[in-house]
Amino acid sequence: MGALYLPRTNLQALRSLASKNGRAPGRSAKSYYHFPLPTRFICYISRMALVIVGLGNSGKEYEKTRHNAGRTAVELVAKGNGFDDFVFNKTANALVSKGAIESETATLVLPETMVNLSGKAVSAFIKTPKAAKNLLLVHDDLDLPLGSMRVSVGASAAGHRGVQSIIAAIGSQEFTRFRIGIQSKTPRKVPAEAYVLKKISLTGTVKLRQAIGETVSAIELALTKDIAAAMNRFN
Repeated sequence: MGALYLPRTNLQALRSLASKNGRAPGRSAKSYYHFPLPTRFICYISRMALVIVGLGNSGKEYEKTRHNAGRTAVELVAKGNGFDDFVFNKTANALVSKGAIESETATLVLPETMVNLSGKAVSAFIKTPKAAKNLLLVHDDLDLPLGSMRVSVGASAAGHRGVQSIIAAIGSQEFTRFRIGIQSKTPRKVPAEAYVLKKISLTGTVKLRQAIGETVSAIELALTKDIAAAMNRFN
């Protein structure tokens, strides 16, 4: 048995358990309650599973486009770490998989909406602005050279409409982003909206795969150690 302090708002479902243990439900004059709980309850309540979202459009026609770099990276995280098969979640309109990397549990989410409407899927898992700290978002980024990747925290959308949709839906930008560079050195001859959906050259594909591989490693490091470790290694 162990002792646990929790804010008053988190205790409604546990008051009956405290009474069954023969203890008063709490210290009414203060904002915290104290009562013994089995260890399994402490492990369950004290840590919230991370939500890792990979942006991209669903459908085979989009699979090898730059815009699906984030989605591909999250699929590889699932494959490489023995996560459950992805299952369609009707409420979120997304494919969802659950699992863990070492001791850190995570829910992987692949929105089935178009990228620019990803906020609806994410808000089904991140329900408050405060919960945004549990979100890891993986996406393509036109501001970074093809083949590069960066980890950032609390940054603005910088024109990425999928990221804008998520910030608007959850009411916060205070989450971690794994940004995969897709900008080629040669000047674009088409608008950004068309460029991100174009098929990529063989040389470009090699560079993009390298960046995606580094992104997967960065995500795994963030879960097994912390975000700072991932930033120090890959930024």
